[in-house]
Amino acid sequence: MSNRIYRAGIIGLGFIGGGDQVSGDRLGQRVTDLDGNHREAFSNHPRVQLVAGSSRDAGRRERFSQRTNAKTYADWREMLASEKLDIVGVASFASSHAELVIACAENGVRAIFCEKPIATRIADAERMAAACESAGSLLVINHNRRFHPQYRELQRRIAAGELGELTGVWLQWGTGRLGNVGTHFIDAAMMLTGRRVQAVSATLDSTGRPDCRGSEFRDPGGWAMLRFDGGLMGHLHAPDNPTGPVMIAVQGTLGRAQVAGGIAEITYWNGQHETLSPPQDPATSMDIAVREIVAWLDDRIPVCCSAEESVKTLEIILACHVSHARRASWIGLPLSGADREFEVLSG
Repeated sequence: MSNRIYRAGIIGLGFIGGGDQVSGDRLGQRVTDLDGNHREAFSNHPRVQLVAGSSRDAGRRERFSQRTNAKTYADWREMLASEKLDIVGVASFASSHAELVIACAENGVRAIFCEKPIATRIADAERMAAACESAGSLLVINHNRRFHPQYRELQRRIAAGELGELTGVWLQWGTGRLGNVGTHFIDAAMMLTGRRVQAVSATLDSTGRPDCRGSEFRDPGGWAMLRFDGGLMGHLHAPDNPTGPVMIAVQGTLGRAQVAGGIAEITYWNGQHETLSPPQDPATSMDIAVREIVAWLDDRIPVCCSAEESVKTLEIILACHVSHARRASWIGLPLSGADREFEVLSG
């Protein structure tokens, strides 16, 4: 077993990057409600040394310094040039992900743990994946359900056929933001079913709810039908304002698996019911992601999710926008021509 210490840095020291509650207050969210953050996930690993952080905001840099022994930089370019980093967490706005991830790869960063969605445009997402592949760098997008023990257990059971032949998928949340929030749900649906989405029919919510990240962002929710491989149909219910519980469900001929309110359970049509036990390991999903990134650095042990899968998730979100612009017409994937130029204004 390797004893090597890996040097880590973070670009973006706000809510999810620095675990900064002052930033969280601006969003109306609590750091303690997160399934981890970059600062804590790096700090919690015994062989990761968090040595640097970058933010344009002086207050965030100061608060980050108070919580760590890391050096801070106002300019991420200076941080990459000055520090020899093995791992970098990218926790900035999605529109900046491509520039930052590509720069990390070109500066020799071996593993990049980037926030979701992967980007705001397909071309940018593809450039990120290509740059990391060319440099031999690992790119992991923080779709944290990929690392959550209960989701992994449901994935295993569905793959083993415990639900029988799959007959439907349901995704529901009530905070809109198809790009910023929906990316988690859509990616989780593909993870749980082991299938990719082939076509989309969608209508976006025209409510115009202000985005919590600022007026420059426009990331509506909406409603959609998703056609997966093999004709499996999915239903997406994600209006801008709450209308029901947050839920992911996969149904089959033998039963239904569901995660709602933090509880994972399987109901079988023969009358049996099972609630999955909460994980005994207190680690967050981001802690687990960092563990697996370190295992990749040590021995090239594969990490559960590829950058290509995150590119596909973004493409589905953009297809929802394309479909809405065409009065909910079915849009096949992959996108082509001018449809590839759509951008989701997600934070």
